[in-house]
Amino acid sequence: MLRRVIVILAFVTLQHSVAAQEHEHGNQAEKIGSVHFATSCNDAAQPKFDRAVALLHSFEFGASIKGFESVVAADSTCAMAYWGIALSRWSNPMAAGNRTASQLAPGRSAVDSALLIAPHATDRERQYIAAVGELYNDFENTPQAARMAAYERAMNDLVLRQPADTEAMIFHAISIVALASPADKTFANQKKAGAILEPLWKKQPNHPGLAHYLIHTYDYPSLAAHGSAAAREYSEIAPATPHALHMPSHIFTRTGLWQKSIDTNRKSMTVALSSGSIAEVLHAADYAEYAYLQLRRDSLAKSIVDQLPDLAARFDPNAITGAAPGSAGVFALAAIPARYALERDAWGEAAALEPKGSAFPWTEAMTYFARALGAAHTKNPNKARASVDSLAAIRDRLAPREQYWSEQVAIQHLAAKAWLELETGNPDSALADMRQAAAREDATEKNAVTPGPLAPARELLGDMLMKLNRPRQALAEYQKTLAKEPNRRRALSGAARARKLL
Repeated sequence: MLRRVIVILAFVTLQHSVAAQEHEHGNQAEKIGSVHFATSCNDAAQPKFDRAVALLHSFEFGASIKGFESVVAADSTCAMAYWGIALSRWSNPMAAGNRTASQLAPGRSAVDSALLIAPHATDRERQYIAAVGELYNDFENTPQAARMAAYERAMNDLVLRQPADTEAMIFHAISIVALASPADKTFANQKKAGAILEPLWKKQPNHPGLAHYLIHTYDYPSLAAHGSAAAREYSEIAPATPHALHMPSHIFTRTGLWQKSIDTNRKSMTVALSSGSIAEVLHAADYAEYAYLQLRRDSLAKSIVDQLPDLAARFDPNAITGAAPGSAGVFALAAIPARYALERDAWGEAAALEPKGSAFPWTEAMTYFARALGAAHTKNPNKARASVDSLAAIRDRLAPREQYWSEQVAIQHLAAKAWLELETGNPDSALADMRQAAAREDATEKNAVTPGPLAPARELLGDMLMKLNRPRQALAEYQKTLAKEPNRRRALSGAARARKLL
């Protein structure tokens, strides 16, 4: 009870601190980077348009929608303002998962408004409007992947027709990254996008979209080192935006720089909380939680877990605020308690976790995965089996429309099933399933919504081999884990135990 009171007081103190900072700095100029996007809108609307595009480049979607609406108020014939609203309504292009009809309808309405006044626009502007329309075109019947591919092709055509338009190049580059297959280990799309963005950033070092998109472009183990400069600079370019403060942690996580990740996510949480962007607070909190646990700062990790009920009470998954969509907030609410248990080998705590239903079944799967591992380790096969069965049901439920998340849940199902098999006396089947889970995880990539899997499959394979007294094989699996997840605490600890036995 005392801990609960302390956490609530800390949460309230943080809010008061944020309010004081806002009062102290409220008159200072907003620092969101520099963007100029030429339009045919009137002189009063143009600076408002540039500001809205700068916010859009930092995925501050709620603020960018309001910004583009202010453009409409300044110039009712500015068709490009509706282009901006439509692209903002699409939300984070890097987020896995299909948009719902309720999310898509307002975006298509904005496209319709843009088309209605398109005769007032230039040919170039009509190309932008036609391109964003591809994201919403016949969304009831056309798969999202096909619409995203059509948008990328339209933006490519726009670049070819408008070779001097750097904004077109930038928006095209992030559309290329958004289309990248998680199974493509050549990273062809990412390298293509990097080749577009790198020279532009040298010419426009204060452009928020360039630094931001370079981080997304290089958010992969083998590419992460190329994102170091963008990670250093982005938070300085646009410190008024919570997402710019959070994004460097994607590279810090990939390179095992845990304290840097903690520092930048704490700043992001503070600014996001002040603007009421609770999904963004939760998203940054998940990254901070992961980093705290890698440094064995369990009490600070626990303080984040203890704040979740207060954040959940303020969280509206349907609200459009910052970069993190509602699904990211729901993801963090499920992931953080599961991480806290699994990273500490607190198997009893993991087994006791209770799944919460939502519109995003892959978030529930994380809780069942943690429950299954916890129950297997605490010799509760019935509970473990029920959780394994729930994972299979979620995998099959997702399969028709959410292929990415279905595969992630399939990997969790195999790993959970493997540990159940090991604890019920079937080591050969357990190893076969665990190796399959590791191979399938190697063949995909994590999504930007998460700092990493709750428990990497190869790390779990190493744990299993240690339990079967095969330290040499276990060491090889821990080393493979560390090649993908540098400085990961459990893999480092497992490798040390294996070396000691050898």
